[in-house]
Amino acid sequence: MGDSLTRKIIRSHFDSGTMTPGEDVFVTVDQTLTHDINAVMTYLAFEQIGLKRARTEVSVSNLDHNLLYIDFKTPDDHIYLRTAAEKYGVYVSRPGNGICHMIHTCRFASPGKLLMGGDSHTPSSGAVGALAIGVGGMDVATAMTGLPMRLTMPKVVKVNLTGHLKPGVNAKEVVLEMLRRVTIKGGLGKVFEYVGPGVLTLEVPERLTIANMGAEMGATTSIFPADEVVKKFMEAQDRGSEFIPMSADEDAEYDEEMELDLSSLEPLIALPHQPDNVVPVSSLREHPVVQQVFMGSCTNGSYSDFAKAALVMQGHHVDENVQCTAGIASKQIYKQLMKDGYLDMLIDAGVRILELSCGPCCAIGQVPPTNGIAVRTSNRNFRGRAGSPNANVYLVSPETAAATAIKGTFATAFDVMGPDVGKLASVHEPEHYFVDDSMLIKPLSEEEAEKVEVIKGPNIAPLPVPEKPEKDLSCRISLKGRDNISTDDITPAGAEFSSMRSNIPLMSKYCYNRYDPEFAERARGLGKSIIIGGENYGQGSSREHAAINPMYLGVKCVIAKSIARIHKGNLINHGIVPMLFENPEDYEKLELLDELEIVDFPEQIKKHEVTVRDKTGDFSFKCKLDISDAEMATILDGGQLMHLKKQLVDRGIIKE
Repeated sequence: MGDSLTRKIIRSHFDSGTMTPGEDVFVTVDQTLTHDINAVMTYLAFEQIGLKRARTEVSVSNLDHNLLYIDFKTPDDHIYLRTAAEKYGVYVSRPGNGICHMIHTCRFASPGKLLMGGDSHTPSSGAVGALAIGVGGMDVATAMTGLPMRLTMPKVVKVNLTGHLKPGVNAKEVVLEMLRRVTIKGGLGKVFEYVGPGVLTLEVPERLTIANMGAEMGATTSIFPADEVVKKFMEAQDRGSEFIPMSADEDAEYDEEMELDLSSLEPLIALPHQPDNVVPVSSLREHPVVQQVFMGSCTNGSYSDFAKAALVMQGHHVDENVQCTAGIASKQIYKQLMKDGYLDMLIDAGVRILELSCGPCCAIGQVPPTNGIAVRTSNRNFRGRAGSPNANVYLVSPETAAATAIKGTFATAFDVMGPDVGKLASVHEPEHYFVDDSMLIKPLSEEEAEKVEVIKGPNIAPLPVPEKPEKDLSCRISLKGRDNISTDDITPAGAEFSSMRSNIPLMSKYCYNRYDPEFAERARGLGKSIIIGGENYGQGSSREHAAINPMYLGVKCVIAKSIARIHKGNLINHGIVPMLFENPEDYEKLELLDELEIVDFPEQIKKHEVTVRDKTGDFSFKCKLDISDAEMATILDGGQLMHLKKQLVDRGIIKE
């Protein structure tokens, strides 16, 4: 049998291990990306490693998430990230250039490359046939050393697309339908590989939307073939010479298969507070007043997305109850929309044009009002994600968002345009994009880089380094959480909180601030503790601060029913042992502040099974460790930084 595209790329980057699903495979990484609100920890770690230069083909530091300078902290972070990138041979995408995933897909990603990025939506670049995987910041620092990276070999799911999208139906509907079928946990340990005649009807930015939100299914990544559509796109970006045709073999073998008829789709909406809570817009019986509409983000911020939204809005005006904003994904797209008149249409309709940044998607500006209803084209609608703990966030396509802004309540392009909705079929991506890389700072030569001074503002604190697991651990439960705790719950989003992320002593004071405001003080007072979680603990954003902050506060273990992929890796990297209940019913027996005891902890870790005694309740229960031998070695060394240094010393790359 032949190979899937996923397996072809992994095989071409193979270093060691096995390509059996669920087993460790070590691969060389071509490219990395970071963004500003997570990257300080990455570059602090790389600095501690001691290498003079990144050892990847391309590494990019994007200053794109927090451009709302509410005080000195974020501008100081940006100066640090710029100077650190110059020191270590890394590209910098300056503020105003655009959102990292759009920038990387347009200007850096290419077929067959293996990209690891410090953001969960890194899979966006799967749109051009790259294998793009979201990881934690410490993993990016590791990839930048050039060492082979550990990957759990995924299952590959064939998604056979047929038919074509109707006017008024967006690629957002494709991934919302996938979420409806698969759920937020259904992609764990899997890559979704899109094939079939329907793929040829989707332009690259449409593919990007689908690959981007594959992260919400818990998938390792999503990928499309590098076909004539990708070739046309790369030529339009003046990068045609980098195109290589790549696709699955005709007789490729897959672990699972799905069918999806694009022609059958209608406008869909994800209801609060999970992106898989999906229903047709037409099925909604209540049509409440909407206070806020946000169009854009890395998910649906393309030229075609905004051109279609503008056509829906043409001749209409945003309802008086609605604040409607647009977050265009890049300077390149902004200029094209301006040239073609679509920006005028949006402004004439009453849309406010925001900075070219992530902004509202991660609660940096445009927070909904008290108990407000916000309709967004971004990728997540977890409670609190938009910056308000009591807002209701709905996820839709740009066409539906535009119609909703006009009507003041849930509506689709069909409701606003009627039979004229067919006009939307005429919108396509440009034959040639404005290509202007003046907002990209290229890596300096090694000689020039030697002269660079890395500038650290007063808010940038040293990276905390965890300890090895204690022989006998005795501590209390500092938090007992429900199902689907997100990294937003653990480390809040928003301009104020994002500006603190380079200072763990400061940021840790707000750990679990919106979920359990007393957690940080309680954990600090206990000195060391254990967190108990339900299903899908740590879902959502890749932000490793959701592991670093608890570690800094003395959390030694997380015991949960299940743990999200990226967050589990972050816990391991930062010295917190991730364990799963062998019997999920034991979760119900545990209470906040129960005293737990683990004897011979390191030895039990080696057996992948740990017995925990609840001294308060006078009972014992078993936990399993769903970790590989490599992950176990990382845990026993006291986290990834110490483990990585040991590897580099062993290979003679750095001195002890």
